[in-house]
Amino acid sequence: MNRFAEEAMEGWSRLLRSLVPVFQCSIAAGVAWFIAFHVVGHERPFFAPIAAVISLGVSFGERLRRMAELVIGVSVGILVGDLLIAVIGSGSWQVSLVVVLAMSLAILLNGGTVIAMQAGSSAVLIATLLPPGVVGGFDRFIDALVGGLVGLLVAATLPADPLVVVHQKGRVVLGVLADALRSISVAVSINDPDRAAAVLSAARESQDAIDEFDSAMKAGAEIAKISPIRWSRRKAISRYQRAAERLDHALRNTRVLARRAEGALRDGERVPERLPILLEQLAGAVVLLRDELSSGQEPLQARAATKRVAELSATELTGGSGFSMRVVVAQLRSICVDLLQASGLSRAESVEALPPLRSGRVDE
Repeated sequence: MNRFAEEAMEGWSRLLRSLVPVFQCSIAAGVAWFIAFHVVGHERPFFAPIAAVISLGVSFGERLRRMAELVIGVSVGILVGDLLIAVIGSGSWQVSLVVVLAMSLAILLNGGTVIAMQAGSSAVLIATLLPPGVVGGFDRFIDALVGGLVGLLVAATLPADPLVVVHQKGRVVLGVLADALRSISVAVSINDPDRAAAVLSAARESQDAIDEFDSAMKAGAEIAKISPIRWSRRKAISRYQRAAERLDHALRNTRVLARRAEGALRDGERVPERLPILLEQLAGAVVLLRDELSSGQEPLQARAATKRVAELSATELTGGSGFSMRVVVAQLRSICVDLLQASGLSRAESVEALPPLRSGRVDE
């Protein structure tokens, strides 16, 4: 019953989060129209609600730049459309000509895709909705500016919680890393190269998770920057930003570790006795990092656990092993450095926590 209730609450929470942009767009469209019509005094300010909805529709983390591109693109389209349609009239070939010229001008102005597409779509609206000879480009530029600013204002005053998605995507990335380390530990403990190969294959698919995590952080950082009611989230987001690049490196090093582990097992190289244990302990440190970041804590426990793995990796692991297994050990130590940096240490402090390797066996 409890599990059912938890799943129901999570589903309800996801539904509410998905409705946030719907409410934002509806409010922004209405407010933009009201300002352009009643305050600015434009009779048909259809570009204002359009610009508001589009500015809210672009991804967070790019909104400020995209809003500027939106206004520039609309302005170019309006300029070309107004000037040409007033002279050549409306029709199929006129629409084609206006779109070609508007998008070409946007590209010549070194505009990106958004600017070119907005220039083309704005020119179409001018060419098809307005009668020939009606010129009001400056008014429609003001409408687009009003809509873009209203969209930004709504995003600032009615934002979703930026940490919700950051937590979700961060847990996915750290979960992938922990699972990979744990699976490699099992593979080397039972001398199963096929299992190591499967870990490598799964780890190679982790880049999408990293990219989604990065996008979520950019979104969260922008919300926390422009929204006063979300300023308290800055510190937690900053911890994630500090960790993100190093987690990407840790996943890359884990892929190398898995590939070398597979090679070592296929070649029959000796597996150091402590290696599976240390890989399992390192996976545990990743889980601690995940939980501490998601709870908003400084990841002190994860840092301490990673240091313990780093210290133990200095002994017994290299003696009698082949080349590939020595690379596995080196990669394990590199991952320790990555995780220590992800926990907030500098690179110098992280490397200093890593004792030099000592060859030869030591007693347990």
